[in-house]
Amino acid sequence: MITLKRFVAPLVLGLGLATGAAAQDPIKIALIHGLSGSSFEAFSKQAQTGFEMGIEYATDGTNEINGRPVELIIKDTQFKPDVARAVLAEAYGDDEVLLAVGATSSGVTVGMLPIAEEYEKILIVEPAVADSLTGPDSNRYVFKTSRNSSMDMQAQALALQPDETLHVATLAEDYAFGRDGITAFKSALEGTGAEVVTEEYVPQGTTDFTAYAERMFNALKDLDGRKVILIYIAGGGDAPGKIQAMDPSRYGIEISMGGHILPVLPTYKRFPGMEGAVYYYYEAFDNDINKWLVDEHMKRFDTPPDFFTAGGMSAALAVAKALKEAPDYETETLISTMEGMSWETPKGTMTFRPEDHQALQDMLHFKIRVDEGVDWAIPEKVRIIPADEMDIPLGRNNQE
Repeated sequence: MITLKRFVAPLVLGLGLATGAAAQDPIKIALIHGLSGSSFEAFSKQAQTGFEMGIEYATDGTNEINGRPVELIIKDTQFKPDVARAVLAEAYGDDEVLLAVGATSSGVTVGMLPIAEEYEKILIVEPAVADSLTGPDSNRYVFKTSRNSSMDMQAQALALQPDETLHVATLAEDYAFGRDGITAFKSALEGTGAEVVTEEYVPQGTTDFTAYAERMFNALKDLDGRKVILIYIAGGGDAPGKIQAMDPSRYGIEISMGGHILPVLPTYKRFPGMEGAVYYYYEAFDNDINKWLVDEHMKRFDTPPDFFTAGGMSAALAVAKALKEAPDYETETLISTMEGMSWETPKGTMTFRPEDHQALQDMLHFKIRVDEGVDWAIPEKVRIIPADEMDIPLGRNNQE
C-alpha cells in the first residue's frame, strides 16, 4: 500500500523562502477531501500527495507563484455531504482561500456545488467522477479536472470494440457515479448494433451479488454472439471475484471492467487477457511530467504513483498555470483565464471545455497481463484513446 502524508492543519509550501518572498501574502488553496470514515480514504490521500507534488513541479521546487508562497489548507469531509458543505463554506469564508479543490465521493461533492456559487469562488472538482458534477445543477464557478463517467464508459465501449454481436449486462452502484456511467456506456453503444440487455444497480457497500448475478446470467445465457457482464463499481465487495466464482463462463459470458488503483490490481490477476479502459497507469504515458512524477514518487514512497495521484497533480498544474497567466486573482478573471485553457499533465494535454468546464483528456485502453514478478496485474497499454475520439456529452452551458 502507498503511504501518503496526512495533514490536519494548514500546510505552507515553500518553507525557507527568501525574506522578501515570505513577506508576501500566501495564496491559500483548500483541499477538501474525505480523510476518515470510508474505504475511499486512500483515494483522498493519493489526490493530496499528487496536488502537493504538482505545485512543487510547477514552481520548480520553490512552491511559490508570482513571489507568493502557496498555503494548502486541508479539510476533512468525513465523507458526509453536510460536513463537506460546512468545511467548504468555512474555507471560503473564514479561511479566505482563493479557491478550493475536492472532493472524493461524487455523492458528497454534488452538495458542495452550490456553496461555490454562494461564495462566488472557484471549486475544482478532483477526483470525483460523476457527469452530473458539471451538469444542469452545477454552476459556472465549478471546473473539473477529473475524468467523468462518460469518458470512463465511452473508453470502455471502445475497448470492447462493440458490434452487432455484443450483448452486455451491466452492474453498477446505485448513485450518481454508477448511473451516470451506465447512461454514458449505453450512449456510446448507440448505432453499433450492440445492446445492453439488462441493468443491475446495487447499494454502496454491497457484498452479496448472488441475486444480481443470477438475473444477469439469465438475461444473457441464451443469446448468440459475444456476452459480457460489465462491472462499474468503485467501492469494495469484490463483485468481479464473486461473480466469477459463480462460473459465468459456463454460459460463454465474459467479465469486463475498468482499471483500478494499485492496491486493487492484485485481484485482476484472476482475469488475464481482459480488456478495458482506465484513466491512468504509470507505465502507459510517455512525457516529461509523468517521468518526473514516477521517478520522484518511487524515491519518496518506494512505490509508483497511482491514478488519483496523477489526478491530484493534474489539478495542481491547472491551478498553477491559471495563477501564472491571470492578470489578477479576481474570480471572474480566473474563470475567463481557465475557460478553454489547455495545460500539460502526467497523462498529456488536458483542456477545460469552455461550455461546461469539464477537462477533456485521453484515456488508456489496456489488456491485463500477469507477471509473477509483479505484485499486481498489469493493465498493459493497447493504445491511448485520444480525447477527440470520445463524444463527451455537454453538461451545462455556461453562456446561458
